[in-house]
Amino acid sequence: MSEIAFDRERMSRRAWELARRGVWVGTSSWKYPGWMGQVYDRSRYVHRGRFSESRFNRLCLREYAEVFPTVCVDAAYYKFPDETSVTGLMEATPPEFRFAFKVTDEITIKRFPRLDRFGERAGQPNPNFLNADLFATAFLGPFAGWRDRVALFLFEFSRFWPGDFERGRDFVAALDRFLGELPSGWPYGVEIRNRTFLHPEYFATLARHGVTHVLNNWDAMPSIEEQLRLEGVLTRPDRVAARFLLRPGRRYQQAVDRFSPYDRVQEPNESGRRAGATLIREGLAVPGRQTYLYVNNRFEGNAPGTITAMLDRAGVWEGS
Repeated sequence: MSEIAFDRERMSRRAWELARRGVWVGTSSWKYPGWMGQVYDRSRYVHRGRFSESRFNRLCLREYAEVFPTVCVDAAYYKFPDETSVTGLMEATPPEFRFAFKVTDEITIKRFPRLDRFGERAGQPNPNFLNADLFATAFLGPFAGWRDRVALFLFEFSRFWPGDFERGRDFVAALDRFLGELPSGWPYGVEIRNRTFLHPEYFATLARHGVTHVLNNWDAMPSIEEQLRLEGVLTRPDRVAARFLLRPGRRYQQAVDRFSPYDRVQEPNESGRRAGATLIREGLAVPGRQTYLYVNNRFEGNAPGTITAMLDRAGVWEGS
């Protein structure tokens, strides 16, 4: 089956129409020059006859929001957001636009990985792991005036090893305490990378706190299609979220090397497309449900093309 060409005007009509009906489709991050001629018009970012990468990075969110009604912000994972950056995001997009924000890893890492960016802390235990007070003071503050623009605050937990938690139930107990300490009234989601933690006790804990289990495709996780078969997986039926990140079995850097610069779909993932279509159809069918789907370039090679295929599979791509 041949790939359907990305149509910017049609995607804009379809995506924003779906959002008005409770289904929000978008991408994970947005600063990709490889999307020129699809999402972006290169002429907008030409300065003195040459393409300006700095101009593109500074201004492209405004054009992105002409096409998609939501985006997942990865930058907040690496440092706590400040009021200037949050306000800039909000003012670059229309009032109806929604953001999902990854919560800063200072709160979600149990032991700092041996990466250069952690300096002397690399390999050391993190004293701020699951620190609800730190979340409330260092992360949440800049969003005080933008509550209605937040689709999800996403607590992404990288894969835990036996030295971190001997058993899944130990993680669930720590998570239970943490979720109970969070400020109320905000939409929270949890994304995990340990397939053995996907058990009824974990789902029940999230459901009890009104927190969304974020379905995710990742290298060592069961596919979203498989996760959707698990009892209790929709822990908050009125707010469903999924992130299509990697094909199971593929490492992040392998996907970067294979798919850059992300200008075309290179490896269709039929399981992911079916799962996306299912979530779209069910989101439209369930009154009051808000469904958020985020697609990463590392999933198939080009997130806008993947979203097109999902909408087509769901039967909402064609039409006037």
